[in-house]
Amino acid sequence: MKAEIFNSYATAIAQEFNITEEDLFTKTKRRHIVDARYLLYFACFERPMRVVYIQEYMKERGYKVAHSNVLHGIGEIEKRLEYDRDYNKLLVKLKKN
Repeated sequence: MKAEIFNSYATAIAQEFNITEEDLFTKTKRRHIVDARYLLYFACFERPMRVVYIQEYMKERGYKVAHSNVLHGIGEIEKRLEYDRDYNKLLVKLKKN
């Protein structure tokens, strides 16, 4: 059940950021892809989904990520939500789907 939620978020976020799902799970430091990945972590965590599940689903898609990196990404999105209304709108849109 949680895997379906993860996959639907991954698809929606990739579309919103105009990237492929494959890009989302590629080791890269390109800012827009990292931002999309962080948003995926945050959306799943808010669902609520445990960090270990997020790690597991990321690994299934070929992207191994440390627990601390997931938490860092979640924290970055929390900070961004304080000043960027576009992220708030995007999260509302994701939750509706």
